[in-house]
Amino acid sequence: MWKEHDMIRSVKKEIYSNIERVEEEPQDSLNKLRSLTEGLSQLLSSHFYKENNILFPTGLRVIQDREWIEIRSQFDEIGYCCFTPESTLAPLEKVEETKIEKEEGTIVLETGTFTVEELESILNTLPVDITFVDKNDSVRYFSQTKDRIFVRTKAVIGRKVQQCHPQKSLHVVNQIIEDFRSGKRDSAEFWINLNNRLIYIRYFAVRDKNGNYLGTLEVTQDITNIKRIEGEKRLLD
Repeated sequence: MWKEHDMIRSVKKEIYSNIERVEEEPQDSLNKLRSLTEGLSQLLSSHFYKENNILFPTGLRVIQDREWIEIRSQFDEIGYCCFTPESTLAPLEKVEETKIEKEEGTIVLETGTFTVEELESILNTLPVDITFVDKNDSVRYFSQTKDRIFVRTKAVIGRKVQQCHPQKSLHVVNQIIEDFRSGKRDSAEFWINLNNRLIYIRYFAVRDKNGNYLGTLEVTQDITNIKRIEGEKRLLD
């Protein structure tokens, strides 16, 4: 079914492309459009048949009532495709969350779990350098990527962020943090040229679910090669 979705999108893309060429190549484009639309009609008809007679009945047999409630909850969160079903306006039954048994050394988050080693390795694998400054302006964490752009030492942990910047840029640091803390802004961005590389530096306000300020996240990335990207790359080297 997933593969057929890809096929449908591909045919629709061809249809739109031929519509744009109708004025330049009217006869060829119209003939192509006729062929494409007939093929799309047959593909959709077959696809809908499989959904209505195989996929949906199977789902009704194997998915439990409690799971349907969770499915509905997640659909409400990400949104629906072409329209919002009227049934989604009805109140959603409260579902008791499944308790994840916490093993020693496991960090349990809302959408999954990590061991400490896994989480640290993931943060160090990200193609960006990150530094977290807490709500009291103290440096609490920095990632240790293989090719970190700005060198950090463990001595900065616990130090006030204002002590980690030169005096000439201190007013900018304080302004960003104050704007984050007050809710005036949620992000700030800068870019500089460093050793013939384009460095993109972003700051994000970290807030809890109630919007309370928890700190500032600095994300630094070398975007030199990203800026050179053109066209598409769909195959593995």
